[in-house]
Amino acid sequence: MGITQVTAAVRNPARPARHWEALFLVDTGAVDCLVPGKHLKALGLKPRGTRTYALADGSEITFKITVAEVEFMGETVGATVIYGPDDAEPILGVTALESVGIEIDPRSQRLKRLPAVRLKSRRPELRHRKRSSRRR
Repeated sequence: MGITQVTAAVRNPARPARHWEALFLVDTGAVDCLVPGKHLKALGLKPRGTRTYALADGSEITFKITVAEVEFMGETVGATVIYGPDDAEPILGVTALESVGIEIDPRSQRLKRLPAVRLKSRRPELRHRKRSSRRR
C-alpha cells in the first residue's frame, strides 16, 4: 500500500555520474522498485531477466528486471528494479527501504530511520563446539 513519496535517484553502477531523479511512491506492498523503462534504457541499464509479480487485484504480470543503485534520504542501495511502462509512477519498494534501515511509522505515515539495520531475529552463535577427538 502506498503511503508517502520520497525523492530518489537511480544510477547505473557502471556509469554512476549519470542519474535519473524523480518523486517515488513509497509502497510497502511492493517488494522491488519500479522505474519507467525509458529512463532505465537512457541510463544504459539492460534487463537481467524477468520476474512475475502479483498485483493488488490478485492478477499476475511479468516484467523485465535489472539491478541499479537507488539513492534516497542520504542512503544508497543496490536494488532490483522493474522495467515499468514508460508512463508508470516510480515506486520505491520495501526491500530498498529495509536494506538501509528505513521503515514507515504507522502512526505518522512518515519514513523513519531505525537506530540500526535489522540483520536477523537471532544472534549468531558466539561459541564453537569442542570437537571430541578419538584415536582409533
